[in-house]
Amino acid sequence: MFGVTADADKHRWSHEEFSALPYETAVADLHCVTKFSMLGAEWGGVGTRTILELAPPGPTATHVMVWAEYGFSANLRLSDFTAPDVLFATHRDGEPLTAEHGFPVRLVVPHLYAWKGPKWVRGVEYMSADRRGFWEERGYHNLGDPWREQRYSYQEEPGDGPEW
Repeated sequence: MFGVTADADKHRWSHEEFSALPYETAVADLHCVTKFSMLGAEWGGVGTRTILELAPPGPTATHVMVWAEYGFSANLRLSDFTAPDVLFATHRDGEPLTAEHGFPVRLVVPHLYAWKGPKWVRGVEYMSADRRGFWEERGYHNLGDPWREQRYSYQEEPGDGPEW
């Protein structure tokens, strides 16, 4: 955790330290922008709220950028990141994630499209303003709500994201 933290410090956990944090599960669907859905998967890992308690955001933080391998990133409103069923998944259906599915850690944000939950997470940046992540810079919707079918940036309403 870095950026606009409450104490202005960076917070890091080794794999062993992260794995020792409280384990939570959430049964949730995963929706891909291509209209593929995986229904009722059980995800296990560390809840984002646990991380927020250990490394709280500063008072001006409104968004996060989740950084991952290969230059991938996903921006989220802080309110989306802190939802009760959002977690840093290390397991799916009781089994450790495979490399293909994001080992060692992927973010799972059940109420948003899957690109908002990148695989191979490496860090989280607290931000005091929104910035577009990897897929959003390439034309995906800044918010990504599957129930509102927010797939592409041309569908954005005023206030849905930062100006181009």
